[in-house]
Amino acid sequence: MRRAFASALAGIALLSATPVLAFDVSVETGRISRFRIGSPEVRFGPLEFVGGLEMVGDTRHFGAISAFRFRDAGNAFVAVTDTGFWLTGRIGRDGEDRPAGVGDVRMDEMRGADGKTLENKYHADAEGLAVRGDLATVSFERNHRISEFRLGTEGAGRPLRDLDFLVPARELRSNRGFETVAFAPADSPLQGARVVVSEKSLDKNGNIFGAVLEGPKKGIFAVRKSGEFDITDGAFLPGGDLVILERSFSMAVGVGVQLRRIDGATIGKGALLDGKILFTANMAYQIDNMEGMDIWIAPDGTVRLSLVSDDNHSILQRSLYLEFKLAE
Repeated sequence: MRRAFASALAGIALLSATPVLAFDVSVETGRISRFRIGSPEVRFGPLEFVGGLEMVGDTRHFGAISAFRFRDAGNAFVAVTDTGFWLTGRIGRDGEDRPAGVGDVRMDEMRGADGKTLENKYHADAEGLAVRGDLATVSFERNHRISEFRLGTEGAGRPLRDLDFLVPARELRSNRGFETVAFAPADSPLQGARVVVSEKSLDKNGNIFGAVLEGPKKGIFAVRKSGEFDITDGAFLPGGDLVILERSFSMAVGVGVQLRRIDGATIGKGALLDGKILFTANMAYQIDNMEGMDIWIAPDGTVRLSLVSDDNHSILQRSLYLEFKLAE
């Protein structure tokens, strides 16, 4: 009996010490030169299409990308997946500074406060990401939390701490929690604060919950819901306005995508936010389940906007990278 008990304890110890998966990924890409299928046009509202990539990895873990940020403008990036992985890599470029490929890709399992891997969807559903220096802030759905991590050259270790997200947890829907985490510019009215917005957790008036987590405008706000669209990410323009990425889906018409620009000066405690729609796109365009975005400044001084899609590990969906230039 003692031997059996000892063997059982040894087995439990081995299970609890399951190593973190970390591995390189080879990614094949197909270039997307036209955003509207079959059309040579490049201008879409205030945006000019630069180029895109369809990405296929050599492991079943690749994909499910839910948030994406550049660490080196237009080059080195870090992303999170809703299956609990960090994903890092580089965007390769051609002589005209258009995206041409993806390299140096690596995936690392995310860890919880105990240092162990996040082994099920309830704990591992990472949806939002903000990066400033080597500090990464990640939002999770289902088990709602917003955690800080210290980024290394590959992924990160256990979280440093969890942040107070201000919105009462009872108001957050299981699979409709915080999808947007973004750092405002330091010289904006928000003074570099982190802003979070939920996907579709609605207040009593049918508006979407969000919050400024720190600084002089700290507090809960709401974003007016736009038709059938749900919010999947957001990023700040250099001047302080917030651009939110929105997605719709129906069996009848498939997926849609929308970008909405919100005046940064209006963001703060108690506000009801809305803004100008920059553009919308449907299945006539090269889109999929668009979930992540970043805004950055290219070497030529132009403001660029990058979008990525979550393929849900489905053979019917694609992992896309799309890049636009703000032409206004």
